[in-house]
Amino acid sequence: MNRLLKAGLLAATSAMALAAAPASALDLSAMTEAERSAFREEVRSYLLENPELLLEVIAKLEAQQAEAQASGDQQLVATNAEALFADANSWVGGNPEGDVTLVEFMDYRCGYCKKAFEEVEALVESDGNIRFVLKEFPILGEESELAARFAIATLQLAGPDAYKSVHDQLMTMRGQVSEGNLAKIGVKAGIEDVQAVLDHMSNDDVTAVIAENRALAARLNISGTPGFVMGDVMLRGYLPLDAMREVVDEIRTQ
Repeated sequence: MNRLLKAGLLAATSAMALAAAPASALDLSAMTEAERSAFREEVRSYLLENPELLLEVIAKLEAQQAEAQASGDQQLVATNAEALFADANSWVGGNPEGDVTLVEFMDYRCGYCKKAFEEVEALVESDGNIRFVLKEFPILGEESELAARFAIATLQLAGPDAYKSVHDQLMTMRGQVSEGNLAKIGVKAGIEDVQAVLDHMSNDDVTAVIAENRALAARLNISGTPGFVMGDVMLRGYLPLDAMREVVDEIRTQ
């Protein structure tokens, strides 16, 4: 029996005690062993006859937990708003003046990030009023780190347009992340001095960006990718395009 079901059973049992027991028997600690045994059997019989009660209790608990999670997430977003939305080290695309900001924590070796890539692009392009911020969050090993370092080094040395081209290529590539393949991506992105970008990958400025993003993710309780923050809503994990559009609409109607 999972934790939520146990909680539901306990809540249902308590409700039964208050609703069905005589006033003199409400003090459960004062019951004799025989009375307690009879009471437990009565509750068991009632729940077997009315299993829908458990479903109602569990649904209520889930709603309360979701509400508490949303409230906690909003506080986390508010506390970390500057690092999320206004840091100088992240690429910003979409509409810079958009009324909704979407922040994505992503890893270039993450299958679900790759799956979400085209849908996020479609959301930003079709909406036209979303400010889009990318956070490099390499958590899946050495190749993830290499890809993130190359992307950040590109942004720092070659600018946002070259970064976006590199980002898009890394998101759609299927081969191994190696220095040779990164160099080819850099050439295709139009970077004039690809070797300078490769050399810059180990620079302290690049390392600092990754460290800051990891620390921010930890503060937000984001441990996997993709992780999204949209407005003051946190979305952990992959979300289909239609669902993202629904979140955007909800934010705009608040």
